Amino acid sequence: MVHLCSPKVVDGRQRAHAGRADGDDRVAYINLFAFANNSAAARSVVGAGATGVVVDWERRGKRARQAGADTQINADTPADLAAVRAAQSGVVLCRVNRWSAWTPAEIDLAIGLGADEVLLPMVRRPEEVDAALDVVDGRCRLGILVETTDAVRRVDSLVARPLSRVYVGLNDLMIDRGGSSLFAPLVDGTVDRVAGATIAAGIPFGVAGLTRPEDGAPVPCRLVLGALARVGASFTFLRRSFWADTAGRDLAVEVPRILAAAGTARQRPAAHVVAEHAELAAAVGLLGQEQAV
Repeated sequence: MVHLCSPKVVDGRQRAHAGRADGDDRVAYINLFAFANNSAAARSVVGAGATGVVVDWERRGKRARQAGADTQINADTPADLAAVRAAQSGVVLCRVNRWSAWTPAEIDLAIGLGADEVLLPMVRRPEEVDAALDVVDGRCRLGILVETTDAVRRVDSLVARPLSRVYVGLNDLMIDRGGSSLFAPLVDGTVDRVAGATIAAGIPFGVAGLTRPEDGAPVPCRLVLGALARVGASFTFLRRSFWADTAGRDLAVEVPRILAAAGTARQRPAAHVVAEHAELAAAVGLLGQEQAV
């Protein structure tokens, strides 16, 4: 079967925000995607300038895998995906569960409810990606989350597939590596390696998450912005603290501020890049497992 990666066509027309065939939905220097499971949140964040939203179905085995870690397990439903799709015209990503016997049905359901792209988490082998591409069969796009040591090791093979995006998931990667520092991959060469292979293959790359430029803990958002610019990330997620950090604030102000800060980070002189990377490395050395994105 020939794997296709073309934008989905619905009711005889291509979605306005479905993106180019290479999977890059870029509307600014960096595309922002927010986790949102209700119409109002999705409409407001996309209206403010985010490229799209993520509806998160991943939960199978996740509680046991992440036991003891300060992570968030969402409980989004098919009804949430349908509502978010109907509420706004941005790109809709649906994160399904890791590849298993149930995954084909989940992918079919996500596509049927209007997802522009399916995100496959916890990838370990290229064969899992091939199987998912066979199920997708050109009906939408497929992105993957690199959050296992196996995926990092096999990244060159993974990015040879027609993927719409590759995202390094720091929480699960830390757990899979048996590490204690969430942000270590940003400074130990891991993210650089995955980013380099992904971008060389012409696939959009993302890692970490953003919130308001002056916020962010335990690593300040300004250092994360710098790291994203340094490795050439073209998309990321609005981190779980984003909604709390912007509570009571105008998203039409806050989201453009994040985009502007990302653009500014990209223009830093070389000496500034080196200094901020050193600052990030020093900060990462102080962090433990209890601090999650």
